[in-house]
Amino acid sequence: MAKKKIKKPWSILIALALAVFVGSIISQDTIIFGISPYRIFDVLGSLFINALTLVVVPLVSSSIITGVARIASESQFGRLGLRTFGYFLLLNFSAILIGFFVASFLTPGSGIQIPSALPPESVQMAETGVFGDLLLEIIPPNILAAFAKGNMLGLIFFSLIFGYAITQINRKSMQTHFQFWKGMFEAMIRITHGIMRFLPLGVFFLAAKIFTATGIETLKPLGNFVWVTLLGFALFSFGFVPLLMIFVAKIPIRNYFRAISPAIITAFSTGSSSATLPIALECMEERGGLSNRICALVIPLGTSLNLSGTALYNSMAVLFVAQVFNIELSIVSQITLVFVTLLISFGVAAVPGGGLVAAMTILRVMGLPLEGLGLILALDRILDLFRTTVNLFSYTTSATLVAKSDGEENLFSKKEYNI
Repeated sequence: MAKKKIKKPWSILIALALAVFVGSIISQDTIIFGISPYRIFDVLGSLFINALTLVVVPLVSSSIITGVARIASESQFGRLGLRTFGYFLLLNFSAILIGFFVASFLTPGSGIQIPSALPPESVQMAETGVFGDLLLEIIPPNILAAFAKGNMLGLIFFSLIFGYAITQINRKSMQTHFQFWKGMFEAMIRITHGIMRFLPLGVFFLAAKIFTATGIETLKPLGNFVWVTLLGFALFSFGFVPLLMIFVAKIPIRNYFRAISPAIITAFSTGSSSATLPIALECMEERGGLSNRICALVIPLGTSLNLSGTALYNSMAVLFVAQVFNIELSIVSQITLVFVTLLISFGVAAVPGGGLVAAMTILRVMGLPLEGLGLILALDRILDLFRTTVNLFSYTTSATLVAKSDGEENLFSKKEYNI
């Protein structure tokens, strides 16, 4: 099979530059040949958002169902599985908190003013009612209606229990179910890849709409969002992860980074945790010294359930959108945001653009304007390279902690490796 050519982010940068240029020379009132460019940007940008929304329900549900079914059917699940999920939860939750506090204190979106398309009363309802309705949404009375309405919390809950339930039926029926949902997931990934081919156009239309409405001064807060996001990534990758490795796993952190360096390069160049999976497995087994028993269970699951970089990014992105639209989240809504982001972090597709679907899902659940996704889209492909690298640190750290807790010794003892 021919090696798939890795796409570079230059087309995204060109689209963003064109959006800045077009937005700086026209306004919302500009009419060309009787047509409003702003209206065209609005409609076509909305079509791209709709295309992404189209795959959310089947993509998230199939991803969670196959992930849970895979781990629940393992004969060695037991305590090993509980430890694995425990470390996944620890890393994802910690990443979300890091992103939340960094974005809250540095407020990267406070420098831009964009009028919300939502009526004030809708925003207020999202603020005050989301936590009260949260429990009812988790267990909906009609799952098909929940799917149709895009109730992601109900979708995630149902997918979790359904994924476990299919492992408790006879083996033939279980395999039928598993293959069906695995095929569904692969088909949705193909559709997502097809949609992402139009990402430069989507970036142009969405960003051009915003720049047309607000002007070139929008670039300043975008720059703030980039450096604040990179700071959050750095705190997790070179602060929290080393603390766990040194004081919990008790391994040389320098050896860890050297051992997984090929996987780091792969993750950063592809922007896909799935594409990085084979390299990560080889690095952890051959260079890190972890057993195949641990790696084969933890790392593949980690590429679906332990994407802490995406979780951290989503918490920052949603707060950024709220700041851009001058929506002040109450304490209850902030707690809800952390909880919702944690839930959705376990159902993110490990492919380029998977974080976009998750961010959009959180915005919908929190009742925040989806137009803010235009700003996130403009720089998402670049940040996705860093985000995927952080994801790699997360699930390889989880695998190391599970191996250490299982009594494995001499982890990452090598200091030099053949490239």
